[in-house]
Amino acid sequence: MKTMYSIRFTDSASRCRMTCLAACLMVMNLVLAESVDIEVVGLLKNAAVVGINGQQRVLKVGQTSPEGVLLVSADSEKAVVSLDGESRTIYLSRKIATSFKKPKEVSVSIQRNDVGQFVVGGTINGSPVRLLVDTGANIVAISGVEAKRLGLDFESGRKLQATTAAGVVASYEVVLDSVQVGAIKVDNVAAVVLPGDHPTDILLGMSFLDRVVIREEKGVLLLISKI
Repeated sequence: MKTMYSIRFTDSASRCRMTCLAACLMVMNLVLAESVDIEVVGLLKNAAVVGINGQQRVLKVGQTSPEGVLLVSADSEKAVVSLDGESRTIYLSRKIATSFKKPKEVSVSIQRNDVGQFVVGGTINGSPVRLLVDTGANIVAISGVEAKRLGLDFESGRKLQATTAAGVVASYEVVLDSVQVGAIKVDNVAAVVLPGDHPTDILLGMSFLDRVVIREEKGVLLLISKI
């Protein structure tokens, strides 16, 4: 249960301001990351009366409380507060209960297969695919056969030469709208398309892997989203 506190001013001018303010007080609650509770109990032009973890603060615009809460702006209708770079706008005309939450870390575990490879199902542009994690490939690599199945217009892309185990071959550069493995989704991923039916599995190269955290633990490969 949240406890409301009255605000006492010592001079008559302050008491007058408080009387005017009382008519438009609204309690608006924000539950911030790391259990920082904020109550905005009054709004003034360029200032706000804020309760933070039970402690009342009168903050001016640009001022940060000892708890790290920054008052970005305030007027008679709304206030903007920020904590750890996350901000919220609070309108006096409505009661808001919301929260500042840092994105949750998402991870995907991939087991080695019988030949020691890390193969995982995923999607490219929303279509299901089979992906072979390959830290030796500097870019996602897709066969021409698979690219056509995915509806990629790769032949209109920039023509390149790619070095493979079979030698130097022609390839086409494309940008994939999205590559998703488990709950990890990365947008605008560079890839190359190699005409023909190789590689059999799409190589999940560093153009994707550089944008996640990779860790191997006891034979299990972990892909972890970057926050």
